[in-house]
Amino acid sequence: MRRSGTRSLPAALGVAFLAIGAALGARANAATASCNSACLKGLVDSYLAALVAHDPSKVPIAADARFVENTVRLKPGEGLWQTASAVPTTFAIYVPDPVAEQIGFLGVMQENGKPIELALRLKVRHGEITEIEHLIARNLRAPSLKNLETPRPAFLAVVPPSERSPRATMLKIAYSYYTALVTGNGHAAPFADDCVRHENGMQTTSNRRPAQTPISQAGAAGPMAKLGALGCSAQMDTHTFDYITRIEPRRVWIADVRHGLVFGLSQFRQPMKQKFVKIVGVPGIDRIPMNFKPFDLPAAHIFKVSGGKIHEIEAMGFTMPYDSKTGWEPSAAVH
Repeated sequence: MRRSGTRSLPAALGVAFLAIGAALGARANAATASCNSACLKGLVDSYLAALVAHDPSKVPIAADARFVENTVRLKPGEGLWQTASAVPTTFAIYVPDPVAEQIGFLGVMQENGKPIELALRLKVRHGEITEIEHLIARNLRAPSLKNLETPRPAFLAVVPPSERSPRATMLKIAYSYYTALVTGNGHAAPFADDCVRHENGMQTTSNRRPAQTPISQAGAAGPMAKLGALGCSAQMDTHTFDYITRIEPRRVWIADVRHGLVFGLSQFRQPMKQKFVKIVGVPGIDRIPMNFKPFDLPAAHIFKVSGGKIHEIEAMGFTMPYDSKTGWEPSAAVH
């Protein structure tokens, strides 16, 4: 008897199960594949476009995603989702980190037709956005906007392989910046001699022109003319930031080794119990008045690290009541 070319039922079922298993395996691998740097940058661009379109459904936001804007827990579709009017164009700095599956971003965009500086953090898992964080600086000063037209070239430049630091080392270097601030010790962080810091667009170190005032010292512009001419390390050695008693939490999780960038989020805590700070080592300046009420300063920083040193700092922030929550506490409720 001649055999038919038709497979037996058990054999056919076996082939079918193998095919189904292969398809499911491919889908699982796609779902668990990490998002690389290009993927993370593309996700930010898609997210910002969706933000301006006022439509969260245009990006893959997980059903249980957490969203915090200026320390307040919200739902996707609220906050800047309702007021964004134009995406960032010329000022945009990306810090993608496939290891952490997170990306930090700093850019200037439009809200109701006015410029704002946005610090954005996205966390991705299995192709979905699981955490969204916005920090927004509004009411930007006209002179500062000139420094927010395009990023400084260092933030876009690739670091030569011989000058790169391991990711873990970069995170430690950036973390040390906050320690240098609260200890008044410029040597607690590895600042390069050419280090320059901008805050909300204002250049607050290494000024050759009359210094501008850091966002944390508004009202102290006179003495800052001398202090603002100092470099990053020397300025901290003067103890001008001694009114900052705590910086917590310090969330330094995101690093781009190729471009030497670290993205950090923090909350500066200022009880303002003393109405002045005593200045060390600056002729003609003994103290700076600090007649302010207690306040917090939620902030985002991007550090440029090359050759194991901090060369550039781009910072933004805004004031909040003293000892404010961050919005990331486990008990934080959605407003």
